[in-house]
Amino acid sequence: MKTFAPIVNGLSAAFVIGVLSLLTFDSPLGVWLLFSFGSSSLILFVFHDSEFAKAKNVFFGHLISIIIGISFNNFMGISFISLGLSVGLSVTLMMYFKIIHPPAAANPLIALFADVSYEFILFPVITGSVVLIILSYLINRYILRRFSAKKTNLKKQLKSLKLKRKNSKKNKGS
Repeated sequence: MKTFAPIVNGLSAAFVIGVLSLLTFDSPLGVWLLFSFGSSSLILFVFHDSEFAKAKNVFFGHLISIIIGISFNNFMGISFISLGLSVGLSVTLMMYFKIIHPPAAANPLIALFADVSYEFILFPVITGSVVLIILSYLINRYILRRFSAKKTNLKKQLKSLKLKRKNSKKNKGS
């Protein structure tokens, strides 16, 4: 499976971005796709077990970063100062709130360059993030079977730790 992993990950990312694109082009609701979702899909499939791929990081990382970008756009406009400060503030808050998702650091740049309004938060950021998270979870869990093996290993590790503690207590008592 490891030799096919790049192909499988690429096809999975292509499927998720394809669904978001289809919704964007064929839905009356508007835009579902954000440029930074391409990088998010890479993290969700290639680095699926990393901290950056957690659903809360993806959702809140994108959300907080786009709010910052739109706010800077509304209050300062686009400049080298607003571009730098908005990204810096996004990184700082993602770190502070422990919701680090690297692709989301691009959202302030997108908001400033595209001159988007607060409506952009619902479509595509919230809706697109939710679709991205749900589809990647379903693909990773049920098609690629990535998360079920982890739980088994975790149970084995816990049993092993309990045995080690039990043995060390016996050794201390002797």
